[in-house]
Formats: sequence, structure tokens, C-alpha cells
Amino acid sequence: MTRSPILLIHGGAWDIPADLLDAHEQGVFDALQEGWRILESGGSALDAVETAVTTLEDDPAFDAGRGSFLTRDGRVQLDALIMDGATLRAGGVACVERIRNPIQAARLVLEKSPHVYFVGLGAEDFAQANGIRLIDNSELVVDRERQRLAEAQARERAGRPDRTFSGPHSESHDADSHDTVGAVALDAQGRLAAATSTGGTLNKEPGRVGDSSLIGCGCYADNASAAVSVTGWGEPIMKLVLGKWATDRVMTGRSPEQVAPDAMAYLLRRAGGHGGIILLAPDGRYGLAHNTPRMAWGIHTADGPRVGTLLRDESEEEP
Repeated sequence: MTRSPILLIHGGAWDIPADLLDAHEQGVFDALQEGWRILESGGSALDAVETAVTTLEDDPAFDAGRGSFLTRDGRVQLDALIMDGATLRAGGVACVERIRNPIQAARLVLEKSPHVYFVGLGAEDFAQANGIRLIDNSELVVDRERQRLAEAQARERAGRPDRTFSGPHSESHDADSHDTVGAVALDAQGRLAAATSTGGTLNKEPGRVGDSSLIGCGCYADNASAAVSVTGWGEPIMKLVLGKWATDRVMTGRSPEQVAPDAMAYLLRRAGGHGGIILLAPDGRYGLAHNTPRMAWGIHTADGPRVGTLLRDESEEEP
């Protein structure tokens, strides 16, 4: 049975600065256009999410690819995962520093390796052996992020450290240090796919890996349940395996519109976490929610594209 395709994208759930809102919405719109061209022509959900996330990685407005947050030592380290809901095949890379589009490297892992996950130099070597040109890390660094890192480290020296990983659950966490991009899609053949990519958290320790590239945490897809991409504070998301938590509840018959806000409430209640989620079921129902100040998002159906920025007080409303 032919289905009407859907592409759903997020550009990260965090405290997006007011002067970057237009850039985030434009970037999401551009990614929707690129991914939709594939779905509209009968292409696969897997190709659509890879293309959409590649577009976001190429846009320096986002914490993915060029323009990502910097590690404590001033470098970019990238993580990405892509998953095919029709076959449960997946590919992930983490802590790569010389790959412009880690989602493309993740797709190569899915297609060309018996393994699921590569990290660091091994991931870069695998990508290069399969046709990806390696770059210098400096090509991924932008001046805005050098300044942001300097400000974060100045706060730290002044005795105001980021409590992201050490504060109690009741404490207010810095809102400017987590971000991710992601896409989920349903194609005309009824196949689901998901992809997530990130530069991680601001001022992170080199070698830190968050939820984005871990199956069931920041990304998951299964035609029997749903496709999901999660964004936000990675450590609590990992502890709860939040992406799989959400898709399992769709499998039991709950709607994505219900599950998405429930997932955010569960994340905060159980682990003190902050983030956002997009969730797409095989029948085309979808949900999105967040508990951060803002989340950029967009959806494209046969009726056309729709892009916006959810504010926190709208996060429990149907968009």
C-alpha cells in the first residue's frame, strides 16, 4: 500500500538566541526542501533523512558539522547515527574530527560494514577507505564558537561552572550548552528511518560521547513501532534509553502526540533532563515536544512545508 510521505526535522532543543532564530528556521526549511525532493520522487526514507541531516550539518547555524560547539581544548568532535526502520540496520560514528558530514560516514557504516559503530581514528579511516575525503579540523570551527567557548571558560574560572553533568536534579542548568539536529521520515513504501547528528556539548571533555549516536538513546527507527530523534542533555537521555522508551510506547498503541510530551516529562522527572523529541509512527501520526526554552522544527507533507520554533510554554500543545 502506497503511503503519503512525511519528513519531520528538528534543529535542536536549547535556549536558541533571539538573533539566531531566523537562521535556525531557515536552516530547517532548507533541510526540509532537500529531503522532500527525495520522498516526492519516490525515494527512500533512509536517503531522505541522510540528505536532510547533511544539509543541517553544512549549515553553521547548528551544532552539527561545521559550526558545532567546541571541546574544552577548542576542537570539534562529531557524533552521528542513522537507522533503517525496515531492516533495523544502523550505522554510527563518534568522536570524529576530520569528517565534514558524519551522517554520511554513518550511512557508510550501515551499508558497507558488518559492524554498527566506529569511533575516533577508526571511524575516520573507515570513512576514508570508503570514499570520504578527510579535512582539517579547523575547517569545522567558526569564530562564533571560539567566542562562546571563551565565555564559558571565563564563567568557569569565575566560579560559575556549567552544572550540566554535576548539578542536582532540582537545580537550574545552563541552557546554552546542548544541541543536536535530527530527522525522521516515512516514505511512500511505508518505510521509516531516523538520523541524528551533533557536535555535543559546549566545553565538553575531549572523547565525551552523548546520546545522539547511540541506538535507542538519541535515535531509533523500527517499522513496527516508530522513528525518533532526540535532542538535548545527553547524559540523562542515555540513562533512560529515551528514544526506545518512546517508540515502545507507540508500539503499544499510544499516539505519538501523547508520547512525545510524556517522554519530556519522564526525562525531567526521572533524571532531571532537558531536551526535545520528534516522533513519527508508521501510519503517519507524529508528535514533537521539548522542555527547553526553544526548539526549531519543521515538517513536510504532500500539503507542503511548515516550519517554526516551539517555545517552552507551547511544548505540550499540538503544533
